[in-house]
Amino acid sequence: MIIFFIWTFSIGFVADLLYKFVEYPWQRIDENDAPTADAIIVLSGGGRYQTSGKSNIYEWGDPDRYFAGISLFKKGKAPKLFFTGGTTPFEKESKDEGTLYKEHAISLGIPFDSIFTTNKVVNTAQEAIEIRRSLNQINSSSEILLVTSAFHMKRAKKLFERQGFLVYPFPVDFQNSKFSRWQSPYQWIPNSGSLHRSSLALRELLGRIIYRSW
Repeated sequence: MIIFFIWTFSIGFVADLLYKFVEYPWQRIDENDAPTADAIIVLSGGGRYQTSGKSNIYEWGDPDRYFAGISLFKKGKAPKLFFTGGTTPFEKESKDEGTLYKEHAISLGIPFDSIFTTNKVVNTAQEAIEIRRSLNQINSSSEILLVTSAFHMKRAKKLFERQGFLVYPFPVDFQNSKFSRWQSPYQWIPNSGSLHRSSLALRELLGRIIYRSW
């Protein structure tokens, strides 16, 4: 039974179906078409990690969220840009994700006083609470452009709405192509990459159950 389960979710076609489900109904939006808001909120999860060796160098994981937030700010969609301080309790990290994003944004010419970060957070619920607290401190209202991965948007949107925000979703990091790839024989051969994609989609579905964010 376990072997059949692993084999099934190792198929690319199955992984694609799972992502189609968790990414529904979102579609990629052009930055020019995004509405204006009080703040742009970029959730952690794209990942920057410190490389091995003596040099203090950080590599990009998946920067889609970060660069979408930068682009929206440059388009004038909001006067404030927030990065959440994503971290994990299972790894030793010298800097949280929000701090790394802020440093890089400043190097790109984004004004220092327009960028904000939260305290360290380990999940989406904490991100929503910390953003609520941060915006209350600077007397900002509650219309936000929320930037996160498409598969994560449904849960994130509901958690931020529970904090009283009017959320304009800006999904990125889509895992499915516009065109179906089911005809390819590689889509039917079990592989570790597809198993990994399936596991991420299943984890998101579990998160929706835990946070009751269907």
